[in-house]
Amino acid sequence: MMSAPSSDELWPSLDESLGRQPCFPSGPAWSILPTLKGQMADMLADMGPLERDDVSIDSANGIVHIDKSAKIESSVHIIGPAYIGPNAVIRHGAYVREFSWICAGALVGHASETKHSVLLPNAKAPHFNYVGDSILGPNVNLGAGVKLSNLRNDGGEVHVRISGERIGSGLRKFGAIIGEGSQLGCNAVTNPGVVLGARCMVMPNTTVTGIYESDSKIG
Repeated sequence: MMSAPSSDELWPSLDESLGRQPCFPSGPAWSILPTLKGQMADMLADMGPLERDDVSIDSANGIVHIDKSAKIESSVHIIGPAYIGPNAVIRHGAYVREFSWICAGALVGHASETKHSVLLPNAKAPHFNYVGDSILGPNVNLGAGVKLSNLRNDGGEVHVRISGERIGSGLRKFGAIIGEGSQLGCNAVTNPGVVLGARCMVMPNTTVTGIYESDSKIG
């Protein structure tokens, strides 16, 4: 029976020297989601705010720290707490909501929205994407229009599917955990509780449910 993958299995090549990154607890990769708010609060309290006069920022409920080397295009709105790491790029019209952890070299593109999520180094959500309660591994790329759904229609607990068996995650909101180097084609949608191993390929217009091993082709 397939087991729930750990963070070490999902992003084995993660370079921890690239800017600030979260600490991944032992156990299933989604176990980071309940810890993310606390980790961000501690990190941002240590770093302090770093804002820009020409960027629309709402810091009423938390610190916003934008690394000096990050590129922020016009018409971006950022809600704190949020972290934008070294050489990250936030393109025109992006909506970076609370508890977005955008690591070094990551990209949030035009009309893309992030919330309570981590984009690990060089992950990309470049065009019309929604990333909620999710983790994008290094060098992940979301095709245009990809949505990572994070909430069941009935609002109940999100379950993961492992070898056909439904297992409770303990989370009401849980989008997708995506292994390093995975590629999702245009207009693909992940249902709540998806986990993709490293280097997976999701074909365009595919709806994805469940957990997949590394190097899987889906669709």
